[in-house]
Amino acid sequence: MRPADEYLEIFLQPGEFHFSADPDVRIRTLLGSCVAMTMWHPRRRYGAMCHYLLPTRGRRRGKDLDGRFGDEAYLMFLNEAIRHGTDPNEYEIKLFGGGDMFPGVRGAKELGIGAQNVNAGLDLLALHGQPVKARHVGGKGHRVVMLDVWDGSVWMKHQPKLSMPEPKRKRVSV
Repeated sequence: MRPADEYLEIFLQPGEFHFSADPDVRIRTLLGSCVAMTMWHPRRRYGAMCHYLLPTRGRRRGKDLDGRFGDEAYLMFLNEAIRHGTDPNEYEIKLFGGGDMFPGVRGAKELGIGAQNVNAGLDLLALHGQPVKARHVGGKGHRVVMLDVWDGSVWMKHQPKLSMPEPKRKRVSV
């Protein structure tokens, strides 16, 4: 592992995207039901990561791309890859996140935003003919994800969330 004083660490908040042509960068984020997509160019040592919250905003799309939405975050990546003179198909892509953050809570499964985010990312990559080199998606709990741009390593720590039992209901007289 490289000493921390030899690289710049970029922390992505939800909805953020970062592309780095500087190999001395680590990009890191914390995910729940959100998804992070990492992209790395092995020859040029360029790297990128997005942290999206929802699959798409649909027809309400504005004039500027918004990294909170998976489809737009992916377009941001495509734009940066082309701007840096690289072919998007030369990048290694990995996908993380989409966890169930509310196990045991009635109705949470029906929302399934984590699963929707994962499916949207996989569908988008398949549509563009880009294979997913690795993934760790779904399940319960949160993940910390780090991309080391200098060598393309992606580090991930998964912390499964313990499901909480349903509270016992008592009748209270007032």
